[in-house]
Amino acid sequence: MIQPAKPDLVTVLIDGKEISVPKGTNVIEAASQLKADIPHYCYHPKLSVAGNCRMCLIEMGMPMTDRATREPIMDEKTGKQKIGWIPRPVIGCGTTVAPGMQIKTNSQVVKDCREGVMEFLLINHPLDCPICDQAGECKLQEQATGYGRGYSRFIEQKNVKPKRTVLGPRVILDDERCVLCSRCIRFSKEIAKDDVLGFIDRGSYSTLTCFPGKELKNNYSLNTVDICPVGALTSTDFRFKMRVWFLKQSNSLDTESSVGANTVAWSREGVLYRVTPRRNDDVNDTWMSDSGRMLYKLVGAEDRLGKITVEGSHSTLESAINTAVILIKEGDVAVVGSGRSTVEEQFLTKKLADAASASASLVSRVGEGDGILISADRNPNVRGALVTGFISALPEQQLTALAADVDAGKVKTIISVGEDLTVAGLSAEQLAKVSIVYLGTHTNATSEASKIVIPTLTTFEKAGTLVNQQFRIQKFAKAVPAKTGAIDDLSVLAKLVTAASGAEVSGELKTLWTTIAAEVPALATMKYVSIPDEGLLLDGTPFADLPFVEGETLHYQPAAAAETTA
Repeated sequence: MIQPAKPDLVTVLIDGKEISVPKGTNVIEAASQLKADIPHYCYHPKLSVAGNCRMCLIEMGMPMTDRATREPIMDEKTGKQKIGWIPRPVIGCGTTVAPGMQIKTNSQVVKDCREGVMEFLLINHPLDCPICDQAGECKLQEQATGYGRGYSRFIEQKNVKPKRTVLGPRVILDDERCVLCSRCIRFSKEIAKDDVLGFIDRGSYSTLTCFPGKELKNNYSLNTVDICPVGALTSTDFRFKMRVWFLKQSNSLDTESSVGANTVAWSREGVLYRVTPRRNDDVNDTWMSDSGRMLYKLVGAEDRLGKITVEGSHSTLESAINTAVILIKEGDVAVVGSGRSTVEEQFLTKKLADAASASASLVSRVGEGDGILISADRNPNVRGALVTGFISALPEQQLTALAADVDAGKVKTIISVGEDLTVAGLSAEQLAKVSIVYLGTHTNATSEASKIVIPTLTTFEKAGTLVNQQFRIQKFAKAVPAKTGAIDDLSVLAKLVTAASGAEVSGELKTLWTTIAAEVPALATMKYVSIPDEGLLLDGTPFADLPFVEGETLHYQPAAAAETTA
């Protein structure tokens, strides 16, 4: 694991408290380390500085020196170097720390400035908090409480601007709520590389709009909703669905590719309502794709499997396990694992393959990467399969060897963990030649052809870990209860392994990690509970020579992959 270099530190004084921060740190970020809140709207740590809103005004001073001799000018009373205070407040977002700098974030001058800025921002702002989707997470609402007057001195007619403007298929704009922070404009240009937004007109008549003939329809458009500090931009999917203060937040991961963007799943009473990005400066910053947000809909999809079946008839889990074990003990078994399974599930799948003396395969999914947060490897956990030893080489998209073994009569039973074998190259005729044990979440051609079907859980219904393209192991939490009839994957696999091998194996996540740490060298001494929210980098050097399919993404450089994981 690489130890990051220690940055050059700069010592500053903020509200009388001394702090040392890395050189080049923004004043807003430095103050936040001391829990000194500098309110802001336009500033975002992952975007360029615009300085639009002026809400982050502070008082700033520097140690005084003699212009001729460059010697410090000392205060005779205190014996310390005098501080030359800038006569006017400066914006915190556009100021970086310097040695000896002193900052006031809560002086009367600063408070007066903030109150003035708030009054101007609210002059034309509609009083529609009770019906605004941003209520409960609105920065304007929060700052109005701290710096608003509580009444308005504005008696003139407010400007009326367009409402319910469709900017794209997933984003709607209420222009009269916009505070012209330009976050959405900068994000579209700098991060999404889709420069489609801009301001038109002047002064209080300025409005946000798309360029003529353009739409906000890139796969990262909903990030503009996330970073909008007010209720101007709203999601067509979440709009008017639920108040945020009713929702429970659960840490999750985007499983659409090997990037492993960190996310938050928002739910209430067992129902998922939205997925938003969770900040991880080493993986996805504060962004995620729109397509990754929509994965929550798989939980309630109409084609979810909901009952255990044996030869088409409803069965109990015990009966299904017993029938599967009979097939396993007859021999000639092949196990097809999934790159979408968790590390824990892949570990047990390997144990099952070993107990059944079966061949083990993994199905590759390859698509076009976008260079941001979707990689060419559409499996979120191929590296987890490498780490656990389930596979030793990169998987292929077509299971040609397995298909040949089926045709040759060398395989009589296939245990498929979440994979549709027809997509992986096996025909319906080949599936008819074997007995299939299918563990999965949704109906497909393989589940229809299976002798035994055991419904399992989606990512949002369980907890576990995944290893992303950086060889960073990351954990996610259970967000909602399992669908009726669905069984925990670990429980099913543990029962199969125990019955097939005769050795007791735990299907409880934290207990299983004791076994994983003892048997998987890369995870030795590691505990599930000790994995931090931002994940841990594993040693990927044993796999440095493998031809991984990913190109460059936000925090991944293929050419430097070996160095990154050394």
